[in-house]
Amino acid sequence: MSNDEKNPEARPEHPTPLRGRDEGVPPKPEGQGTGLAADVAALAKGLKTTLGEFFSPPVSKSPRSERYRGRHYLRRYDNGLERCIGCELCAAACPVGCILVIAAENTDENRVSPGERYAKTYEINMLRCIFCGYCEEACPVQAIVLGPEYELSDTSREKFIYTKEKLLEPLPPDVQARMDKKDEPHSPDAPGTSP
Repeated sequence: MSNDEKNPEARPEHPTPLRGRDEGVPPKPEGQGTGLAADVAALAKGLKTTLGEFFSPPVSKSPRSERYRGRHYLRRYDNGLERCIGCELCAAACPVGCILVIAAENTDENRVSPGERYAKTYEINMLRCIFCGYCEEACPVQAIVLGPEYELSDTSREKFIYTKEKLLEPLPPDVQARMDKKDEPHSPDAPGTSP
């Protein structure tokens, strides 16, 4: 127990105020005017700081270490086939269970990967991911890699579930050109085509 609790008479009934009743409100500091002109001057001072930051050159991103683990990517082979063979080892190695892989069988008509199977569905819940890199280490064909991208903000929780389409690297340019050429309809009048 403190001394105040032991002796209630030692405590004053009313604490001493910081200023007396006759002192009133302290005057405004010198150099600050009153009225509209002072308010406009204060607003202009604040806007000067804001606009100065707005028009200053952007801050460049600092380089990351080669071993930095950021956004996930699903890689492809040079011929355009997906590396992922749907083995689900990445999902099994993930300590938080943020990876979903649903495999399907490859066919001769629809070959997606070089193996017997491919990942029909591949999803990563980036809100649960702890970027440990276990999925990258577990993959036998180096299909999933963690890249250097670290700015992953978005506007809704649903956009943080990265689907296979968002994770896949784009096709190599020569394969994309071949695919585009294959999709074009052939006209019988085009030069170099036989009837």
